[in-house]
Amino acid sequence: MTQLHALVVYVPETHSQSLLSALGDAGAGRIGNYSHCSFVVPGTGRFTPLTGAEPFVGAVGAGEQVAEHRIECVVEEEMLHAVVLALRTAHPYEEPAFMTWPVDGWRR
Repeated sequence: MTQLHALVVYVPETHSQSLLSALGDAGAGRIGNYSHCSFVVPGTGRFTPLTGAEPFVGAVGAGEQVAEHRIECVVEEEMLHAVVLALRTAHPYEEPAFMTWPVDGWRR
């Protein structure tokens, strides 16, 4: 049986489709006989780049708001490392905001 992990990542709406493709191609979102499964919710990302940052959007020291998508999917544990590498490669932000955790009670 394979342990599943939940993955949540926030990305500018303009880069949502390319990130979804990269995640799915790396193995995220596989459920039964389906691939690239995900759930996407629109929202607003807020951040302030600090000294030393090289922001994709905004300027150091200035608060910023960006139309973003919250992407949620599952990842089999043995694919998690490759999926996170794909996320970091495809994401436009210097420091992408994402989180993972084991999904209790669901093993294949």
